[in-house]
Amino acid sequence: MRPEVDRIAQPWGDRTPYGRGETWPLRVDSYLEPGATADAVERWVPAASLLHSNGDAMDVAVAHGRIVGVRGRPGDRVNRGRLGPKDLFGWQANQAEDRLTTPLVRDGGRLVPCGWDTAMDRIAARTRELLDESGPGSIGFYTSGQLFLEDYYTLTVIARAGIGTNHLDGNTRLCTATAAEALKETFGCDGQPASYSDIDHADVVALFGHNMAETQPVLWMRVLDRLEGPDPPRLVCVDPRLTPVARRAAVHLAPRAGTNVALLDALLHEIIRTGRIDRDFVEAHTVGFHELTERLSDCTPAWAADICDIPAGKIVEAAEIIGGAERLLSTVLQGVYQSHQATAAACQVNNLQLIRGMLGRPGCGVLQMNGQPSAENTRECGANGDLPGFRNWENDAHVKDLARIWNVDPSRIPHYAPPTPALQIFRYAEQGSIRMLWITGTNPLVSLPDLHRIRDILGQERLFTVVQDLYLTETAQLADVVLPAATWAEKTGTLTNADRTVHLCEKAVDPPGQARPDLDILLDYASRMDLCDKDGHPLVGWHDAESAFEAWKECSRGRACDYTGMTYERLRDAGGIQWPCAQDAPDGIERLYTEGIRWAAPDDCETYGKDLVTGASVSETEYRALNPGGKAVLKAAEYVPPHETTDETYPLQLITGRTLYHFHTRTKTGRTPQLNAAAPQMWVEISAAEALRHDVAEGDLVEVTSPRGSVRGRLRITGIRDGTVFLPFHYGYWDTPAGHRPGAQGARAANETTITDWDPVSKQPLFKTAAARLTLVERSDGTVSPAPTTTASAPVDPHKVPPTVGGPAAVARQSGGAL
Repeated sequence: MRPEVDRIAQPWGDRTPYGRGETWPLRVDSYLEPGATADAVERWVPAASLLHSNGDAMDVAVAHGRIVGVRGRPGDRVNRGRLGPKDLFGWQANQAEDRLTTPLVRDGGRLVPCGWDTAMDRIAARTRELLDESGPGSIGFYTSGQLFLEDYYTLTVIARAGIGTNHLDGNTRLCTATAAEALKETFGCDGQPASYSDIDHADVVALFGHNMAETQPVLWMRVLDRLEGPDPPRLVCVDPRLTPVARRAAVHLAPRAGTNVALLDALLHEIIRTGRIDRDFVEAHTVGFHELTERLSDCTPAWAADICDIPAGKIVEAAEIIGGAERLLSTVLQGVYQSHQATAAACQVNNLQLIRGMLGRPGCGVLQMNGQPSAENTRECGANGDLPGFRNWENDAHVKDLARIWNVDPSRIPHYAPPTPALQIFRYAEQGSIRMLWITGTNPLVSLPDLHRIRDILGQERLFTVVQDLYLTETAQLADVVLPAATWAEKTGTLTNADRTVHLCEKAVDPPGQARPDLDILLDYASRMDLCDKDGHPLVGWHDAESAFEAWKECSRGRACDYTGMTYERLRDAGGIQWPCAQDAPDGIERLYTEGIRWAAPDDCETYGKDLVTGASVSETEYRALNPGGKAVLKAAEYVPPHETTDETYPLQLITGRTLYHFHTRTKTGRTPQLNAAAPQMWVEISAAEALRHDVAEGDLVEVTSPRGSVRGRLRITGIRDGTVFLPFHYGYWDTPAGHRPGAQGARAANETTITDWDPVSKQPLFKTAAARLTLVERSDGTVSPAPTTTASAPVDPHKVPPTVGGPAAVARQSGGAL
């Protein structure tokens, strides 16, 4: 690409158009820090993206023991050499001056430095005390979506078979739990049916609550290149904001928050009414079509239009496009997963694909997307509330098989109840039954809902908290022990992206100070706890990342997520490889279900399912009666209104979300000059009509208040639907003055306002269903909102707002370093 392209101002770079069925052309993106040249790079070390779920393959440039830049890997199936803004610039956070470099322990009410032995002995001693006093149920683990597969598998073995606790989950509960649950409900097992390469073949791409342009910018580049080529696909976009995706869509539907099920029921109704279904496919590969048809009989576009507040004609138009597609690809993300009736809505997207017979062929499939880079690994390895290898905790044969692999008695593996989801773990800590909580690589004091409550929970003296992270985050500041962790490019391991592609990330440089890889910390803990199998041998029998990967392969053998055909050597040579990858498919399998549904049979399935409205479990007996042949299940769902609705006091629907330039709680991107300059502060979005009603203008300082709390930010007037207010959730308090701390005027964490509510099936928190009001705090003196102008936060009047560019800190544009 051209050297002068500013990848902040033009996040998706240049176009390389291509036609339907053609190969996506190469385009190699790179960035080297000022003063560095390609000739001066001593080593290029393979890795994959850590700041989103796309899995972009890249090489890390090393000179004089430092990372000095990155470049895309042109031969990789995922990105064909392209990198997004977070890929290009985010590595600089590794070198932040405030990296944790030594363990800390709380002494006299404050955190003080100590050695590793002191910190780990304190953790091990407290673990033993609690096991003796209260048993394994007094200990919980809350992990991340940013570690490696090898870390998660080791943590799962320690927690499940070592400690024996049921309380293990991750912050993937906030972003990907519904994706997993929807796939399990429909197909009996987790695992994405489709592949990113289906974009090359689809003639219609339907995006449901998926702002692909900002959450997966390289995948959006692929769509943009198709749109600029011959025979472009038509896009259907469902999103309350005028995202870059919505601007390119043939039909953009912007429903009221919390009404996704009504909209999807109407789309299904219309497709069935017009006979645009593949009856042979439905008969051969699904159960439940009659029940689905009955449930949808009255769900007309006119009925949904009244609920969703969108024109019925728009629903009909979208149904015509979806119903007329020759090759339909659907994608789903947080606009569904974090909204009311999340799993019910996601399952209806699966139903759209199934009744149209759009599965298992190029361009045909569904991608229930992930939000974090290794969210898929948490699900495979059992670190998110499932058993490893997509095993069913209710199936005694599955538990027995897992016990065989770990060489423990089946009773050692908790399976008396569902694994505990994240919000329930924090509830148990609030009640006092969980007395120790180990938090790894995540920051719940910004990312969880109803933050005043989370602060109270983690601030309890009776709760012993361990935080393992890179920086002294808001959460780490309340910990009893803080462990400095190594991060991406400072350790070795594998990442699996949202279309099942596995990449090897190798160590490029040493971590700072005494920071250690997460795997080393967990192995140390297992050793100090003397965790053993039933023969007295070490329960965790591996010693490094590669041996951990080999152990995981045995756990995955014969399961849907089979890794047994992969090795570190093969991943080095081949780049990304999709699972399942076994002897009969050594190069991996591009898309699932090409020859029917494989993992839904009662003896194989990962779950027997739940009622989509109540969350009540389906029994094994009921499931066997429903689905004896192991077909895909067309699960119907009726629309029910959200729990919190607007009124005179709180007239606006509050939704939170992401921006292209930040990830999670900004612990990395806020320390990256280019990314932070692009979106440096909290902002608030409403429509022009709402601005007129509230007598506010672009750049005014406003306060958004819900029944739980308030935040302040500068106003951006955008193309968001009327009646809605949007807050980006990334902003916390680690880089703010004391006057902007939580509880004070000017709080800026969006989750001060969000509700403690969850989907009854996936137990995923609902960040897009609260009610709020907006009030003016201060008229703008010419100050504009810090919201980017290149994304969904683009102003309706661009003449009033300077465009977002690289900014003074974005040295790439100034030096010509972006290639």
